Amino acid sequence: MTLYDEAARLFPGGVNSPVRAWCSVGGTPLFLLRGRGATVTDADGRTYRDFVGSWGAAIAGHAHPKVVHAVQEAAAAGLGFGAPTCAELELGRAIRDAMPSIERLRMVTSGTEAVMSAIRVARAFTKRPTVLKFAGCYHGHSDGLLVRAGSGPMTFALPDSAGVPESVTMHTVVADYNAGDQVRAYVAAKGSELAAVIVEPVAANMGVVPPHEGFLAGLRAATRECGALLIFDEVITGFRLGRGGAQARFAIEPDLTCLGKIIGGGLPVGAFGGRTEVMEQLAPLGPVYQAGTLAGNPVTMAAGRETLTLLDSAAYARLEERGARLAGGLERILAERAVPGCVQRVGSMLTLFFGIPHAHTLADVERLDRDRFRSFFFGMLERGFYLPPSPFEAMFLSLAHGENDVDDFLAAADEVLREDRDDGRP
Repeated sequence: MTLYDEAARLFPGGVNSPVRAWCSVGGTPLFLLRGRGATVTDADGRTYRDFVGSWGAAIAGHAHPKVVHAVQEAAAAGLGFGAPTCAELELGRAIRDAMPSIERLRMVTSGTEAVMSAIRVARAFTKRPTVLKFAGCYHGHSDGLLVRAGSGPMTFALPDSAGVPESVTMHTVVADYNAGDQVRAYVAAKGSELAAVIVEPVAANMGVVPPHEGFLAGLRAATRECGALLIFDEVITGFRLGRGGAQARFAIEPDLTCLGKIIGGGLPVGAFGGRTEVMEQLAPLGPVYQAGTLAGNPVTMAAGRETLTLLDSAAYARLEERGARLAGGLERILAERAVPGCVQRVGSMLTLFFGIPHAHTLADVERLDRDRFRSFFFGMLERGFYLPPSPFEAMFLSLAHGENDVDDFLAAADEVLREDRDDGRP
């Protein structure tokens, strides 16, 4: 019996998160045993250069010695207490110092929980029911937001999830990403009902789709005009695009921010925060109930604190340079091999879209060439490169990736695409 066969007898689809399944490419997922730096090793002993990076969380690389040491020290002192700890204060200070829009914050255990709680607070603060989101942006799997989400639901051609009643999503409205005119029209018609606009400031769950110039500023202006809150879902972009996240990169201050991934250093985590008057809606100060036994777990807090310590200006400059080198090389290869497609990058995350000249909205992304991606994925895997097993995901670079990793990736990509051409693929 293979590991996957055994897993399929234990877990639905053999996985504990659908994004780990290889439904977009076929075959069965790798079972990974260990990671070191920029590599992962599977149960058969094969080692791959990793461009998934725990879906962006492993920005320092796998098993960074300083992060591992911090975790070991914290674990030796106790795995959790269900009580306040100094570790919460240390990580909380680091987050607030990096993102001035976060005057108060609360730790949770996942990005889904962070978003779900932020929306509850927004509705309580504004005393309004409606939330506006964007097609292709994914904000976790809470019922009210599984409407035209990206990533997993799009991969399985499920724009909505079964098991979610219409009565739950009736207060969620959807606009196209980068379509500020649609938001302005909704605000003009029904702004008095709008509690919040939630957005991935750089969409990363339908592949990397940057915001058009003025799009985020337009959301900020529209929400202020009607008294709604602007929520930035920075679960992926927070501390990925710079120490201040996307909000610093684009100079937009949201009312609430949701974080995850990197602030846990690879361990389960989430956080949300924002203006004091908004966050003080939370119990025990206010009427909004939210709680979590494992929130602020000291081991997770230690891993996150140590990871953020590693992310200085030199680290971000290196990530930016590696990202630009990889994206530029892929663009050159597409042109030289006459392969239809485009590369979209922001900082150290990027997506190679086959078959489309650009991706500005979910409608653009849905026209990509899935067959060519499937061929590319397996061609790269055979050459020792582990990529996201879906064309709707981002690749991530870490501090552990060197110039040689990028150059070897480009050489392998050129070889895969050349072989595709030789086999008659247009």
